[in-house]
Amino acid sequence: MTTDIRRAAPHDVAAITEMIHALAEFEHAADQCTVTEAQISAALFGGRPTVYGHVAEVDGEVAAMALWFVNFSTWDGVAGIYLEDLFVRPGFRRRGLARALLAELAAECVQRGYTRLSWAVLNWNTDAITLYDGIGGEPQNEWTTYRLSGSRLAGLAESP
Repeated sequence: MTTDIRRAAPHDVAAITEMIHALAEFEHAADQCTVTEAQISAALFGGRPTVYGHVAEVDGEVAAMALWFVNFSTWDGVAGIYLEDLFVRPGFRRRGLARALLAELAAECVQRGYTRLSWAVLNWNTDAITLYDGIGGEPQNEWTTYRLSGSRLAGLAESP
């Protein structure tokens, strides 16, 4: 088995989009995932990328992906990486691919002088939590995550 962890390339867009939809299904939210290959291509490789990606390739097949963006810590005054999506195709799980992608993102942080790598995980995803605990990740239990979208986002935008 030959494994290669590398930056995502334009020819990976179809596989990445497929894995995003598979992740949404795994998270019981397939009906909420409407992203297209064109959107992913523009986000990753357009004039001003809004997301970055790495893939794990096993024997020439894209088996896993990590999508991330740069965030900023106002307390440290330094940027960091926020991992938006990490997904390993079912047939490739338990081979160390998720850990390898996380290690690659950690290396990216260190090389860029960033101070943190952050992500969220659904509280029922115990396999992922075990991995994150195993690499030294620290749960941020004192924080509650909020989201504003759809009509509520539009409503707030229209209010004074």
